[in-house]
Amino acid sequence: MHYDLRGEISKKIGYALAENYDRRIFRAITKAARQQSPVTMTNFEEPGGSMLKVGTDTSTDKKDAYDSGKLVNAFYDAAAILDEKGVSGDGRVAVLNPRQYYALIQNVNSNGLINRDVQGTALQSGNGIIEIAGIKIYKSMNIPFFGKYGTSADPNRTGYDSKDNFGDHVGATMEDMEQAANGGTPAGGQKTTNNYGLAAKFANSCGLIFQKEAAGVVEAIGPQVQVTSGDVSVVYQGDVILGRLAMGADFLNPACAVELIAGINTASSNATGWDGSGTENTAISNAGFS
Repeated sequence: MHYDLRGEISKKIGYALAENYDRRIFRAITKAARQQSPVTMTNFEEPGGSMLKVGTDTSTDKKDAYDSGKLVNAFYDAAAILDEKGVSGDGRVAVLNPRQYYALIQNVNSNGLINRDVQGTALQSGNGIIEIAGIKIYKSMNIPFFGKYGTSADPNRTGYDSKDNFGDHVGATMEDMEQAANGGTPAGGQKTTNNYGLAAKFANSCGLIFQKEAAGVVEAIGPQVQVTSGDVSVVYQGDVILGRLAMGADFLNPACAVELIAGINTASSNATGWDGSGTENTAISNAGFS
């Protein structure tokens, strides 16, 4: 039996590059949802990004992020927000973490998202949720989720008891990529010249809904994996496998981005509000993206 070790290592390097790529893009889209429009004019303001609460405005329960009914309501609210801003219906997508995605599938009897004729297949395949309100849904372990990447043990799920043995990689704590951008210690040893925000500013983020114009990516070097061969392999009796990537992401049209949040009281009459001022605004975000 032949085992292609180089191929497996190359794939793992490719996965690591893709993970880094996705995480920066999702942080850029979150940044978009928290920005005013960059287009200004005297006595006129273009639509900016939106932050949408999952659950009631006064709720501080992070488990709202896993409630299928509240998620469905948030999707319809997000669709209406995008409609009201005149954002195209083409290219609208949402990215949730896996447990949120599967929560929607598990509760199809009550939320009516899947036709009964295909309900059994959807439950078994885990691919039954196609879209809500014209928004295609994907799952990822790279979205900001309560200060972690993809998953967090913080919102303890009701009736959930398991020894997951996730280790340190799954649900990794987000890095401060604002400090790195401003000349501080590079996050995770990676130098960045873009500002992807302080980790603390993602403490209540739990999903993204956006249209394709929300953010853009510029690549100097796309994700690549290089492997030595020929004479080099003969001389050293081995191979050097190298992965490289040089890219940056930032917001384009903030009006196309909606960030889902939970676990914080956003009522305008409360002392916490969106940003602790008691008023509903986006300062919680702007403070994290200077």
